[in-house]
Amino acid sequence: MDELNALNPDKKYISWQTLFLMALCTVIGLDDIMYNFQNQGMSVIFSWIVMVIFYVIPYSLMVGQLGSVFNKEGGGLSSWVRGTDGEFLGYFTAWTYWAASIPYAVDSANEIIVDIGWALTGSEKFQDKIPNSLFALLTFVTFIVFIIVEHHFSNSMEFLSTIGGGLMVIMTILFVLLAFVGLAKSGGHMATTNFTWTDIFPKFDWHYFSTIAMLIYAMNGAELVAPYVTKMKKPQYDFPKAMIALAVMTAFLTIFGSFALGIYFNANHLPNDLKMNGAYYAFKMIGHQYGWGDFLLYFWAWTSVFFNCALLAVLLDAMTRMLISDTGDRYMPRFLRKKDKNGLPINGYILTVALSSFIMILGIFLPNMNDIFNWLLNLNGIVSPGVTCWIFYSFMRIRKNSKKFPSKYVFIKNDKIAWTVGLILLLVTAIATIMGITPQDVPEGSGIWWYELIINIVAVIVLIGLGAILPAIRRREVEYGIAFDKPQWISIITIIVIAIIFGVYLGGLKHIPARGIYIAIEGVVALIIAWLIGRRKPNLADGFKAEED
Repeated sequence: MDELNALNPDKKYISWQTLFLMALCTVIGLDDIMYNFQNQGMSVIFSWIVMVIFYVIPYSLMVGQLGSVFNKEGGGLSSWVRGTDGEFLGYFTAWTYWAASIPYAVDSANEIIVDIGWALTGSEKFQDKIPNSLFALLTFVTFIVFIIVEHHFSNSMEFLSTIGGGLMVIMTILFVLLAFVGLAKSGGHMATTNFTWTDIFPKFDWHYFSTIAMLIYAMNGAELVAPYVTKMKKPQYDFPKAMIALAVMTAFLTIFGSFALGIYFNANHLPNDLKMNGAYYAFKMIGHQYGWGDFLLYFWAWTSVFFNCALLAVLLDAMTRMLISDTGDRYMPRFLRKKDKNGLPINGYILTVALSSFIMILGIFLPNMNDIFNWLLNLNGIVSPGVTCWIFYSFMRIRKNSKKFPSKYVFIKNDKIAWTVGLILLLVTAIATIMGITPQDVPEGSGIWWYELIINIVAVIVLIGLGAILPAIRRREVEYGIAFDKPQWISIITIIVIAIIFGVYLGGLKHIPARGIYIAIEGVVALIIAWLIGRRKPNLADGFKAEED
């Protein structure tokens, strides 16, 4: 226990009950249940049962052992990979983890706009009055506002997001309880007619397997509490208790929550905007059923506003700081690590906003707000499970050489069995991630379907590919003193912006059947031109001040 005492000199231990509640806020909520209900209908009940038993429990316990092994590093995901495979893979893990947060941050900003609309009007009709360009502009303004104020509120926002997360869990539990009491009051009447228990078994086709990634996206997040393993008095006993309690509550909320949705929504004819507005519809129906009017609807709306505002502030601050500080100076360019007088990595924030704007631009030519919202969720269902693969990879590495990586808490005593379980979950997650690239919520093979498929692939390539380019930029800084001079920066950024705008424009030309090929060609040409400009030696006398030490 010496290591644990050194990390926790004040001996302020976290109980397993506290850790369970912290993990619950990061893992599951009503929105997660809603998203997957629209994807799979009542058959999602079967999926939740299988996922809880064969995915959530082993995944959470693996996280516990990784957090225990790398307790001196605080249990961060990138530190786990760095500890097993060295600095570069640790850097790349940190980058992919950060890149995966970009669509999440954009989604949170979008949700703020939706939440405020409901909180002020009590209706979804305002969405018909907002064109896509205004929706994107409001989202961009939201980013700017939170970057301006985050320096003053970042610490309090972390506290507020915990409260917001707790309120959302409470509202989810309340929804389930009220739904079943309401079912009894109505004499067993359900919106999902002719329901039998055989309906919970899915049809195992391509659509079903392509939605598994969204289930994983809904249920991951336990790695965020891994650092607190070192703050438990008896982690080898208390952490499994917390994770088993997490699995039990997750099972309760997902299984009964999905059934509760079937009480108010016909699972065979779901509204197309269920993912964006379903929670509001549900609380409105429950409120009217109990004679409370729209009270629950407005309470949910302001709870969601409260939570998503805090979440976005924490994401913009914590994720950018983590990336800049956790990757060191070997692979991260100096200009991105440069801080202002308040200690903020201002260029890192600019990069965050730039990539977020890029994601928003990709979706701007989709038909309406609902399509943008659903597409962003689909994108999150790709990148987030992809990052989760690092967890299982790291677990396999420490179990391959368990003597080198001792741990106070061990998941499965037998190394070979533990390694095999890690491999199975890695393969399942990787396959689900790849299949998740398939667009959801739009007719298969339609023009919108192909457009979403293209921008899914483009978004992933850009978010991940940039992480592979940054070390090369850092090498130029080491070699020349600066990465690029002013003309190079201006030319490269201009070419990239024009290529993105032109590519999005081509994507909106529905009358051109082969526009995907044209987008790929112009993208490759733009990259080649940018590479030719960037490969020459920069003029040291003509550099930007932001690149100076």
